[in-house]
Amino acid sequence: MSENSLPDFNTIPTTERKSESSSKACLTKPSVDIAGEKIEEQQNKKNGSLLISPPVNGNQTVTISSGIETGNGVAEVEYIESENLNDLEDIDTCLKNLLAGLDSKDWIVVCDALNNVRRLSLFHKEAMLDMLGDVITLVAKSLKNPRSALCKTAIMTSADIFSAYNDLIIDSLDPLLVQLLLKASQDKRFVCEAAEKALVAMTTLISPMALLPKLQPILKHRNPRIRAKASMCFSRSVPRLGAEGIKTYGIDRLIQVAASQLSDQLPESREAARILLIELQNVYEKVYDPTPATTVSEHPEIGSWESFCQSKLSPLSAQAVLRVTSIAREGLVS
Repeated sequence: MSENSLPDFNTIPTTERKSESSSKACLTKPSVDIAGEKIEEQQNKKNGSLLISPPVNGNQTVTISSGIETGNGVAEVEYIESENLNDLEDIDTCLKNLLAGLDSKDWIVVCDALNNVRRLSLFHKEAMLDMLGDVITLVAKSLKNPRSALCKTAIMTSADIFSAYNDLIIDSLDPLLVQLLLKASQDKRFVCEAAEKALVAMTTLISPMALLPKLQPILKHRNPRIRAKASMCFSRSVPRLGAEGIKTYGIDRLIQVAASQLSDQLPESREAARILLIELQNVYEKVYDPTPATTVSEHPEIGSWESFCQSKLSPLSAQAVLRVTSIAREGLVS
């Protein structure tokens, strides 16, 4: 294997190799132990290399060699798309060793355990249900690891957990949520892309009525990049409530959240707020559309969108919201 400098694993050498079967183990550990389990990430970056196999079932299998010299070779980590993962041969043994593997000091062992979590989620989700809270805590621990290969594997594991368990993980979601939002805002492109994919899975597969209360406090996080990613997730989730769901959740509550994000320092937050406000305006006018003068309104206390904004927001916030929604309306008309 040629050895090339690979900062952050983003540079792809021109060398390619034939794809092996997707049943290949995700990890190949050398016959001798890695000297010094706590090897710094910088050494990994210095010696690492990346190989991409031809597409398997339309998806590329990415193999990352950590480049850690052991005397007899290097340790390899392979990223496999969910649809290419194979079932486990010994479920009972896997479950017995799962938590210890996830908590190991050997990062290769942790990666192997994470991929087993993915397999259990996809093929035997009921078997892991009793230990799911502990598993999620340890997956979140791996998300904090500075080693990019381990972090990305944990991100892919999170996406598969969302896909398998949906609302069942809501009580254990907090440690995963903040870390995924943070990873999605980092500058390592391949880590960001994986985290974004996991967040899209989260907002798609977890019910908005359960997810929005988890996201709302993070909209005030001190890290502006985390706030921005949370705002984008929030604005993606609200339309999934539907008109009746928005009504139940509280349209006045939602408009206050969106208005507060309009003044955020990052453009991503402001754009997410703009999209959310347009959605809320459409729902408001659909649910509380003024009736003809000859008909008695079912909601006499509700007036126009402008009156509603002015009654629920401060004068400055109402003005900002009305400006955004009126510009959007003018754009539709023109």
